[in-house]
Parts: sequence; structure tokens; C-alpha cells
Amino acid sequence: MNLSINQSNIFSVLSRQFGAFGTSKSAQDKMERQQKAQNQIDFLENQKANLKNMECDSLEEIARKLEMFHSYEDQIAEVKKAYNNEQMGHVLDEAMEQGEKIAEAAEKTEPKTPEERKKEMAEEALGLDESKGALTESLEEIEDAVSEKMEEIEEEVSEAMEEVEEEILEQSVKKLQEGNLMPAEGMDADKLPYMPFDMRV
Repeated sequence: MNLSINQSNIFSVLSRQFGAFGTSKSAQDKMERQQKAQNQIDFLENQKANLKNMECDSLEEIARKLEMFHSYEDQIAEVKKAYNNEQMGHVLDEAMEQGEKIAEAAEKTEPKTPEERKKEMAEEALGLDESKGALTESLEEIEDAVSEKMEEIEEEVSEAMEEVEEEILEQSVKKLQEGNLMPAEGMDADKLPYMPFDMRV
């Protein structure tokens, strides 16, 4: 008996339509169910074949033999029917799951209203969705560039201030030497050169 030939027209149609959606797990389950049903059918077929070797000496024995034969036939038919029903239910479940996935995908691809498109563009620009938006990345780059530039400016200003302080100090010392003036307020007198003077004057 070959279970790959289904006796149900409905199941055959569903198998052709949705069989491609099966996953490796569902394929494994199908093989297990098929193997289980096949083992049951093989056992019943062997029992039916053994009836040929059964000798009948009376009408009662012949009737008993026919009864057993039909019983095996009925059991084989029940196994096939149960297998087909399980397969049909399995295919229907897969079809429903696949239908839900298709519906979700179709919903995502539905034309958006102008308001929805504006909102989506705003979210992408601000980086509100899962990945960072273009605006967020640009702002981060600008912040990094500004931070680096500020460090450079601070270094340049610090160097310039040191040069200005040295220049002012030199000019002040020069004026003191020329005019014998007192040190300007805030100037460190210890750094000024020693200038001798005559107490007798």
C-alpha cells in the first residue's frame, strides 16, 4: 500500500496548493505519521495474506475466514482514513499559518496615506525606528567634529595667551628700566631685574 496516493480529492488539492509551504519539522512529522500508518497496514496485510494458508473444513470455518478477511480490509481502510485526515488537518494548519504570514506581509505593503508617509519619514529622519535615522547620524558626526575643533581652539588660545603674557611682561620690564617706574598692579616684582639706586640722591 502506497500512502503517497491520497484517496481524498480535497486533500490532494490542498497538498498541491500548500505542500510547498511545509518546513523541515512538518516534513519530519509527516514522515513519522506515514511510517506509523504504513507499519499498521503492513501488519494487517500480512494477517490477511495468512488467511490463504488457513484450511476450512466446514461452512462455519469458511464464514469465519471471510469475516476475518473483511475485518482486516476494514481495519486497513480505517488506518488509511485516519492517516488522510491527519494529513488534511496538518495541511490546513499550515495553510492557515501561511495565510496569516501573507496577510501580515500584505498589510505592510499596503499603500500608505499621506499622513502615514509623513510620519514614517519623520521617524526615519529622527532615528525613531529600530535603526538610527540619517539625521541622528549627521548630528553625531557634527558633535564629534565640533568637539575636536574646540580642543584645537583651546590649545591655540592657551598658546596665544602665553605668548601675549610674555610679550606684556617684556614690554613692562622695558618701560620700568627706561622710566624707573613702579611695577604695574598684578605684576610679579620678583621677576623684575634688579635696578640699583643711590640713597644719597
